[in-house]
Formats: sequence, structure tokens, C-alpha cells
Amino acid sequence: MAKKGDRYYFDNFIACVECSHRAAELLGETLKNYKKDEMAKNRQVIHEIEHEADMKKHELMNMLNKAFITPIEREDIVSLAQNLDDITDTIEDVFLRIYICDIDTVKQNAIEMTDLVISACEALKDAMEEFPEFRKSTKLKEHLIRINDLEEQGDRLYIEGMRTLHTGGEDALTVIAWRDIYSYLERCMDACEHAADIVEAVIMKNS
Repeated sequence: MAKKGDRYYFDNFIACVECSHRAAELLGETLKNYKKDEMAKNRQVIHEIEHEADMKKHELMNMLNKAFITPIEREDIVSLAQNLDDITDTIEDVFLRIYICDIDTVKQNAIEMTDLVISACEALKDAMEEFPEFRKSTKLKEHLIRINDLEEQGDRLYIEGMRTLHTGGEDALTVIAWRDIYSYLERCMDACEHAADIVEAVIMKNS
């Protein structure tokens, strides 16, 4: 069991993933019930979530600067905190690109990719809840494998979406806009996988 003083870091990781999950769910709800005239309002909501995640990362960094002993290596704490923050940032980036490009209708592939982002955030939250017991947890690796599987599904949807976009007779502006949106959705999945990779590396270092 993690020491009481060490719990701060693990609890912060969980809180950061919860921000990512909330942002992903908001993006998913927005795309499934897309109303262009509500994008400005929802943009503010997702920015507030992103700001909350930033504050949690800064709090962790401040704590780390004062700490003498940490539960895992400092560079792993920094790397994991940054990657968890990147998830929320890239989710907001997807939202911003839809807003900036003034999208009229949402493509089904984008909805399906967002569903994968939501699932990856859920799996990552499960992993973070197991992370304090990483030396003996029997479930942690299952969550990490789940994240990797979801990322592979995301890659397939990305390829399918991009091919359809470039072969479906879309006008140039539509292709440019959706190429950017798909790319940022893929980055969301990559950020989840990168966080999982850091956790896996911590397990290997301490085995």
C-alpha cells in the first residue's frame, strides 16, 4: 500500500485523468448532438476543464519541487503529469478546430473516434486507481493492455476516415478541416497510450 505522503501524487494523477474523461465526454456529447450555435458556449466549458487540469499539474510540480523522497522516480512523475495534461489539451484542440472551421455537420468517424477516446480515458482512470499498488497489482497490466488495444482501433478509424475524406469528392476546405480534426483525435489516443507506456516503464523499473 502507498504511504500516506505518497498518495498525493497518485491522487493527483487520478484527478488529472478525471479532467480528461470529463473533457472527452463533453466532446462526445457535443458531436453526437451537434449544434453549431452552441459551440461557443461549450468551448468555454471545455476550456474551464482544461484550466483545472493545468492547475492540478502545477500543484503537483510545486509539491515535487519541495519533496525529498518520491514514490517513483522524479522524471517519471514529471513525464506522466505532462502526458496526462496533454490528453486534456488535445481534446480541447479537437473542439477548437471544429469551432474555428465552423463545421456544419459531424462525420461518423469522428464520433466513433471520440468514443474510443472516452473509453481510453476510462481505462486510464482505472489504471491510475491501481497505480499505487503497481508492485503487486494483478489488474494494472490489464488496463494498460486495454489502452493499447483502443489506440490500435483508433489508428484503424483514423486511416479509414482519412481515406474516405480524400476519395469522397469533398471540397478542398472540407478536406483540410477534417484532416486536422482527425489528426488531433488520433493525438488524443496517442497521449493516452504514452501515459500507459510510462506506467508500464515504472512497473518494469521496479520489478
